[in-house]
Amino acid sequence: MNDEIIYRVENVKTYFPVKNTKLFDREKRFVRAVDGVSLEIKRGEIVGIVGESGCGKSTLGRTMLRLLEPTEGKLEFEGQDITHLSRKYMRPYRRDIQIMFQDPYASLDPRMTVGNIIAEPMDRMKTWKTKEERLKRIVELMEVCGINKAFINRYPHEFSGGQRQRIGIARALSVNPKFIVCDEPVSALDVSIQSQIINLMIELREKFDLTMMFISHDLGVVEYISDRVAIMYLGRIVEIAKTEEVFKNPHHPYTKALLESIPQIGEKDLVKKDLLEGDIPSPINPPSGCTFHTRCPYAQEICSKECPQMRDLNENHKVACHLF
Repeated sequence: MNDEIIYRVENVKTYFPVKNTKLFDREKRFVRAVDGVSLEIKRGEIVGIVGESGCGKSTLGRTMLRLLEPTEGKLEFEGQDITHLSRKYMRPYRRDIQIMFQDPYASLDPRMTVGNIIAEPMDRMKTWKTKEERLKRIVELMEVCGINKAFINRYPHEFSGGQRQRIGIARALSVNPKFIVCDEPVSALDVSIQSQIINLMIELREKFDLTMMFISHDLGVVEYISDRVAIMYLGRIVEIAKTEEVFKNPHHPYTKALLESIPQIGEKDLVKKDLLEGDIPSPINPPSGCTFHTRCPYAQEICSKECPQMRDLNENHKVACHLF
């Protein structure tokens, strides 16, 4: 990993319009899925994105891939502004930016063989010249990802969840990407299979010099795989730091509450303190000021009036909270 920024996100917002349920309600309303996120990802690192369901993690990842169009803000890949590129001019960047999907059962076409699934991005991008070259690349990727090459003509329903996720990883790697968004790639798998897939991803990061954004709600997985961790709440990043710093010295009350929610073995740890109460507020009508103030035990008067800006605690630790 070096200090070169491969992907920069500046004040990105992704809103979805909501149809009015009442005829007299003429006010346009939006789901504020991503509401002003700024993030820098360095070449070769794995950045974990953590938060409750509905906080905007997956929407952020898909916006960075331009699978969803940003409402506002700027997306910059390798110094190039890709925010408003047309499909034609965005196409060359598709090779460099790929995704691993959450559900290994829904993300693979049941009518295609394993070989064709892996080769589909190669076919679309026309990265091979002969059928022999295409076949060689498929077999190479199957071997790298731990899939028996004898299964090249089998269909997805003939594989387990872990094997299907390996197929999805091989497909993402087929066009030699530089940056991969991993959208909760192990959440649908058994714990034993999760460890195999995570270790495979770490090996592939070293082998292919990959940069990853790893989206998850599992703090244990994120702690193991990530170099840095960003904590999201209701469409915004509230804290970001090196993984060890976040887990040993959290500052934002929401980060502390997430870490408190991790189950521990032992009678003394069965009863946890300072657990969050209530549900995450609606992204259609988020609270004013700091969006976390309605659930924060340390909320002050200013918290309901002013939205806190991201501040540097030190060189590698930033937090958005009025307490700091």
